[in-house]
Amino acid sequence: MADTREFQVLTEAHGYLREVVAAVPAGAWGAPTPCTEWTARQVLNHARIDQQGYGLAITGGRPDSDPFAPADALAPDPVAELDAALGLVAGAYAALPAGADEVPTPLGPLPRRLAAAAAAMDAAVHAWDIAVATGQDRPLTEELAEDIWPLAERLVDHLRDSYGVFAPARKTPDDSGRADALLAFLGRDPHWHPGVSRTP
Repeated sequence: MADTREFQVLTEAHGYLREVVAAVPAGAWGAPTPCTEWTARQVLNHARIDQQGYGLAITGGRPDSDPFAPADALAPDPVAELDAALGLVAGAYAALPAGADEVPTPLGPLPRRLAAAAAAMDAAVHAWDIAVATGQDRPLTEELAEDIWPLAERLVDHLRDSYGVFAPARKTPDDSGRADALLAFLGRDPHWHPGVSRTP
């Protein structure tokens, strides 16, 4: 695997997404998720295509399909298909020149650590979506949410206002942890489970 230790937030987010996808029960891929009108299959496809985008923004090229119209279909080996996309991103970041101050991303150029955090935010939050949709007790960790938070504060409101890619932020109790606060800031109900109202 490529060395992304300089971008530990990305390594951890990719690990979280891999772990969740590998643990989805075979019959659970059609489950509803916190993402409006998307099944767990579609969230996986969206996350995979988004990660392709982060890697290809550096190496050149475009993802194989539109992440905002993800297929409701599953590859014969979803873990291997996901690994190919995550490997592309990890390899692209590991190969960045040491002196590169900014990194191309689908969101435009960003400072190195914020660029890695942007890819990490996408992977981690969609890992959480799939986990809660498929009955897994694999929460977003406080540490990972803390590392993603500076990027979220910088970009999410702009993306929400300009492109509508996140639902309105939700309020959380003052004593909420960073993971719940991040999920709510991204328009999700941190206590969502199948059968409750879904988040756009």
